[in-house]
Amino acid sequence: MAVSWTRHRFSGGVLALDTANTVVLRGDAERSFDRFDDPSEIARFAAAASVFRTDELKGRVLTAPDPQAIAGKVISIRETTDRLVRRSVVDGALATADMPGFLNACANGLTGARESLSADAPFGAAPEPLAFEAALAVSALSLLSAGTMSRLRICPNCNWLFVDRSRNGSRLWCDMAVCGNRQKARRHYSRRKEVQIA
Repeated sequence: MAVSWTRHRFSGGVLALDTANTVVLRGDAERSFDRFDDPSEIARFAAAASVFRTDELKGRVLTAPDPQAIAGKVISIRETTDRLVRRSVVDGALATADMPGFLNACANGLTGARESLSADAPFGAAPEPLAFEAALAVSALSLLSAGTMSRLRICPNCNWLFVDRSRNGSRLWCDMAVCGNRQKARRHYSRRKEVQIA
């Protein structure tokens, strides 16, 4: 069944984390599932990312004309990014053991790309569409900046990764309207239940 790639599914703050979050309920052996099990979803995700990540991509449109052909690269970047970021959030530091796999996956995503990247145009400035796997690699590599690394978080409700861009760096949820409200509702329900028991 086709996924509805809505704004909420792009709560990670950058393309690489949105992609890492395509594994739903990661870590829950019974309920976890991969939205990219059907490779055609990669192309649909890339099209949605062109809309929801337009600021990050500086208006570049992403393309994935043969999602089956790039699925291995995409999954490799996704999984090595998730492992690297998740461990760095938990441990408070990057694990060098995770770096070779991550860097190799990103290099594979950039293989064949003919872009000129700069601070003003981190995804290149060419008018034609950008290959999704190349954009994913660039986005993943951008996570290594000190300013971003210190703001990486794991949502306590859904376990998604996100960049905390709040002024004081105190954001808890990937999406306050979804995960934040669910946690508030749970606390409210628990308090009401306690009052009824007492």
